[in-house]
Amino acid sequence: MSAVVKFWSRLSAAVLGATLALVVPVHAWAASTGVTDIAVEAARSRRRGGFGFFGIFGALCCLFVVAAIILVIVMVGRNRRRRDDGSPRK
Repeated sequence: MSAVVKFWSRLSAAVLGATLALVVPVHAWAASTGVTDIAVEAARSRRRGGFGFFGIFGALCCLFVVAAIILVIVMVGRNRRRRDDGSPRK
């Protein structure tokens, strides 16, 4: 394994550890300060009349994200097949 790969793997592990060290206590604090009660109240008092603008916007956003993920997978798959055909690598 090259030194660069070792360096990046160690750096990513350190960043992940630092992120989790910050996120877990913040999550515990948010769960204990009544934020869940506010979310439950907001869900109960919400209108029940169909999707509305944000429902349609959310559905379109979800479709765009799924389409982007599928497009990336297809492009990566094409690139791999092209390299497996014996063509020289760049």
